[in-house]
Amino acid sequence: MSSREVIVLSVGGVRFVTRASTLQQFPESRLARMVNDDDREFKLVNGEFFVDRDGALFSYIMDFLRTLQVSLPTDFSDYQRLQREAEFYGLYPLAKLLSQEHLLKPRPEILEVRFSLQELQAFFQLFGSCSATIEALAEQITVFTGQQSGQGWSSPFSSQKPLVPLPLERPSHHDMVFRCGTEYSAGDQFVARYVSIKPDNRKLINGTNVLGLLLDTLLKDGFRLISTRTVASEEKIECYTFERMKRAPGLAIMVNQTPGSSGVAQARRSQVQKGK
Repeated sequence: MSSREVIVLSVGGVRFVTRASTLQQFPESRLARMVNDDDREFKLVNGEFFVDRDGALFSYIMDFLRTLQVSLPTDFSDYQRLQREAEFYGLYPLAKLLSQEHLLKPRPEILEVRFSLQELQAFFQLFGSCSATIEALAEQITVFTGQQSGQGWSSPFSSQKPLVPLPLERPSHHDMVFRCGTEYSAGDQFVARYVSIKPDNRKLINGTNVLGLLLDTLLKDGFRLISTRTVASEEKIECYTFERMKRAPGLAIMVNQTPGSSGVAQARRSQVQKGK
């Protein structure tokens, strides 16, 4: 049996197909003994090993055996049940990782948008608990500047005067600042600032329109609005606070591949994450 390359398992009615070497990652586990025909509890029926256990939870065990990493969905909650399944299969390194539930649980990511209107200009400040999210938003948001005649939020920019992109202000890795609207230049000329937010290709000058597009972009990116408030100051800054559950970095196992290894190894943080 150990010479078979492909193994078929039916776990609680869910069918899995994998390599024998995958099930033998941890030689002392019951799955490795099953492949070697050393565990009589696993019955071979019509060429498939039948296991009377939870098939849905076994999918996470198979993912661990294939990647040597624990990375669970943000809505996962059955840590104790999955730990029991890992102990049943003799995968004690996995069971030990699952006992560190606090390391595996997703963490809330907070993002705050501050918005204020001052005459013909709108000011935006974004603060985020995750610098990577701010970096991603900075790549989506572009501010363009150019001169125009006349005054007002809705004055169209001249196609004869190309707009010039401006860098966003980045006070730190966790925040950024930008503005839109018009300000007086000379004569009847005004400096206009337009904002574009990908994937929307419009260039908006009205601060309220930019705010609406920004909030919609955050909602589509998985954030949910948890509070709104107005700062008690002369500027009357509106604050919008968003939250998104961020997947915890996966915990990985380094397996000792030397002959006779028990498969017990030290866990380490992995920078590789699955999904968002």
